[in-house]
Amino acid sequence: MAQLQTVWSIAFTDSTITKDNDYPVGDELDNVPQHSASLWTKYEIQSGGLQGLSFGVGVFYAGDRQATLPNDSRYILPSYVTTDAAIFYKRDRFRAALNFKNLFDLYYFESSGLLGDPFTVQGTVSWEL
Repeated sequence: MAQLQTVWSIAFTDSTITKDNDYPVGDELDNVPQHSASLWTKYEIQSGGLQGLSFGVGVFYAGDRQATLPNDSRYILPSYVTTDAAIFYKRDRFRAALNFKNLFDLYYFESSGLLGDPFTVQGTVSWEL
């Protein structure tokens, strides 16, 4: 027997400045995408010899966004889509996981002047007391 879990989100964010003493009214806050979304799916084996083993995959989207305040149409951070994956194992008090971030090693700007992390593998092991 197995269990499939899916979590998704979608957001529309209006970050337009409506009143301010320093920045122009009508500008958008920097590094805030108007559209963003994510989808994460996890498959967990519930019984048998592989009980506690799980696999997951996720896709994350961030739309175009302003790079500066005040806004300058020459400096727009482009949208991006990243993909993550994971393998988990839990049995009684033991937990282990391997996370694969930015699976396809996408080159993207997380924020103005800051590149997103390259393909990264992160492992964790824990024991609950």
